[in-house]
Amino acid sequence: MAFRFFCKCSGGEKIFPLFREQAALVIKAAFLLTDILKEDSFEKKKELARQMKEVEREGDEVDVKISEILYSGHTLPFQREDIQNFASKMESFLDMIHDSSKKLVIYRPNFTDSSWIDIGSLIVEDATLLSVIAEDLSLWKQKGAELKQKCSRIKEIESEVDDLYEYYMSHLFEAETNGIELTKCKNIVQALEDTTDVAKEIADCIKLMLVKHG
Repeated sequence: MAFRFFCKCSGGEKIFPLFREQAALVIKAAFLLTDILKEDSFEKKKELARQMKEVEREGDEVDVKISEILYSGHTLPFQREDIQNFASKMESFLDMIHDSSKKLVIYRPNFTDSSWIDIGSLIVEDATLLSVIAEDLSLWKQKGAELKQKCSRIKEIESEVDDLYEYYMSHLFEAETNGIELTKCKNIVQALEDTTDVAKEIADCIKLMLVKHG
């Protein structure tokens, strides 16, 4: 009975579609990031970065809508602080993807390392998992176990990226003799690694919501 109430409450009807909209923008941004990583033409990279900026702008608009619902007095399916935390971290994930793309365009590194592309692909996987989570979150009573499994996979991805990051950094300081180029590469890979850290924070947030409301 409680589950039916949550799904039909005015706040739930408004908040879950916004979660899905937010997640769709995250996926779009993640694919744009991998396109930038793989693109050789600097002019095309800049165009993709402009598209990324627009996605981020749309994300800001969704975040405003979520905030309006949080402060509207609607009955909500989860505690307000949990919804705010989830939405805020999703926005941060989108911002981190955008930040990574900016660094790739602004720094103009001499080459793109294959490990950066590998991390970009894992960011896409993070975004895809978060999209499924956002899609199924309104059914958390029935799909709690599946949601937790996806959260666990996001945690695994963060660990995989840590390994890629550490391996890359250890070789970077051995192989790169140009100090400026070294700094560029270090900042880019750090931004990519930080992005997957935020995805893990979102997964932790979801697991906490499920525990509190399961």
